[in-house]
Amino acid sequence: MDSISLGVPEPLLERLPADDDVAEADMKEAVAGWERRLNQVLETADDDREAAGQVLDVLDRFEQRYETYDDLVPELRAWGQSPIYAIAWRTLYADVIAQIHDHDELAEYIDRERNARLVEDGIRLRDL
Repeated sequence: MDSISLGVPEPLLERLPADDDVAEADMKEAVAGWERRLNQVLETADDDREAAGQVLDVLDRFEQRYETYDDLVPELRAWGQSPIYAIAWRTLYADVIAQIHDHDELAEYIDRERNARLVEDGIRLRDL
């Protein structure tokens, strides 16, 4: 399977406060680490299904983190705090998820693995 290339979208970085270079560096470092780990998974997996399963586990964690940041935005606003960083990280997770799905070969295996997990859990598509 081909390696994955991830990046931080430039429009997202442009929305960060101009006086804060730490958040930009943190995001770039996080994405580079995720890219390294995902590519290591793809290289060390015995087969494509195993790789897709491990990538799907990562996607599930990213989706959970996205939801966490999404839930945090109204709380921050309610307390009179700026939600800019929560919004930025939420957007970053959503974009990275989309970037992973943009890899056609991997996306096909991820879809298969997600469907296999639904069936293994006893859930049928008609139950969704």
